[in-house]
Amino acid sequence: MILCLDIGNTQVYGGVFNEGELVFRFRHNSKGHVSSDQFGLFLKTVLRENDIDPTSISGISLCTVVPHLLYTIRNACLKYFNTDPFILGPGEKTGLKINYRNPLEVGADRIANSISGVKKFPDRNLIIVDFGTATTFCAIKKDKTYLGGSIIAGLRLSMESLEAKTAKLPSVEIRKVDSVIGRSTVESLQSSLYYGHAFAVKGILEKITEEYFSDDAPIVIGTGGFAHLFDDEKIFHQIIPNLVLEGLRFALLNNR
Repeated sequence: MILCLDIGNTQVYGGVFNEGELVFRFRHNSKGHVSSDQFGLFLKTVLRENDIDPTSISGISLCTVVPHLLYTIRNACLKYFNTDPFILGPGEKTGLKINYRNPLEVGADRIANSISGVKKFPDRNLIIVDFGTATTFCAIKKDKTYLGGSIIAGLRLSMESLEAKTAKLPSVEIRKVDSVIGRSTVESLQSSLYYGHAFAVKGILEKITEEYFSDDAPIVIGTGGFAHLFDDEKIFHQIIPNLVLEGLRFALLNNR
């Protein structure tokens, strides 16, 4: 079995693959300090509680956009699984041609998404939208050239900013709303979060397509925690919640 970990700014998103099939997923808070012992014990406990023997883990693949957690989690893997994890980063085989001015700046989670995308949709232009702490856009040509993308503040980050920087605006549930006009402060916030994000995503997708894929329309993939929130907007050809985990598995197999 292969354990895959996407270490984000807000959460660690993990999953276990058995012969290529994702059999278990979990999330863990990545904010604040956590020791290697705490994280290692968490991993073993969450696997056992879901009927997965920790000793059956034959490989661990991870990516992170939080560098200070890398040492802690690598040590947890070494101590509690006797496994030195594969860390997706510069110099590893990805199958992509990175067209960033500085390829080292591309987030490893974005690379993992792209690896999975080109595996699932070979010979197709792609745009991948990942709804995490930030909402990221990645454009990949059919020849596997990673062109770059865009980054905007994510839904939860936008809400937390409004709450923190204003005196009277409360924290609200992030959800789909039926009308762009809110009739209370809560409804007005929910409307702006939902429609503001939806319109931003649609506009950026339209502009990327116009500038780079005008002759061959791309497949648009949605992923990340809030992707399904926009089901009714018909933004995506396909929503694949586990794209980053599948990309991490592919990357581990490619580099073994």
